[in-house]
Amino acid sequence: MVRITLDLSKSVEKNAEVYFNKSKKAKKKLEKTITALIRIKKRNLRFEKERKEKRKKELEKEEELKNIPEKEWYEKFHWFTSSEDFLVIGGKDATSNEIVVKKHTDPGDIIFHTDIAGSPFFIIKTKGKKPGKATLQETAIATASYSRAWKLGISSAEVFYVNPDQVTKKAKAGEYISKGAFMVYGKKNFLKAELGLAIGLKDNKVMAAALSAVKKHCKEYIEVQQGKEKKSATAKKIQKKIKAHVDDIIRVLPTGGLNIKK
Repeated sequence: MVRITLDLSKSVEKNAEVYFNKSKKAKKKLEKTITALIRIKKRNLRFEKERKEKRKKELEKEEELKNIPEKEWYEKFHWFTSSEDFLVIGGKDATSNEIVVKKHTDPGDIIFHTDIAGSPFFIIKTKGKKPGKATLQETAIATASYSRAWKLGISSAEVFYVNPDQVTKKAKAGEYISKGAFMVYGKKNFLKAELGLAIGLKDNKVMAAALSAVKKHCKEYIEVQQGKEKKSATAKKIQKKIKAHVDDIIRVLPTGGLNIKK
């Protein structure tokens, strides 16, 4: 039951006008309330949508992180798997040269180097097996390509390989051996290597090596040669082909100008 209070001092028309005005105000108030509720509902829906999208991205990121393979010990160095399935590692600088030779070279392994200043040491991890000519040549190519020869624009270089017991930090009398450098004694076996690398994806890891090794282990790959492009520009082009992170690609590229080989 609705109770209406009339002002007896006013006419029926005036009382009706009062209630009409009140109803108009109530209607406007109701409309404002409804509008505010609709606005709040839309805002809540927007917030909920944004929350779901954020959570979706978080789940995708978590899934992506799950799929990233754990780093192997050798990934802190230059590395590749030869076409004959030998692991080959190499130094990136003076410190890592010291480490690969001192800590990761075992009897029976084969050490590669060049006489060019700033050359890395590369090690074929033989595990008691004898590598063939393919692995020897692939390691020579990597050693030459990561040496200063690339930056200097030298298209080929002589690389030598020796046994671990021929490499030492013991210098001749009056000589000093700097960090990352070693004395090599005895017979050296020489190979000529043309500079050039292929970049591919092996087990979700970016691998750079001689074309024959990369062809064996990578479905998609791109060859790089000496040129004028910066690492970052070349890495972006490679990324379109092998779908790897640009930073991971940059890490395996030689120092100096580059070009994609056509």
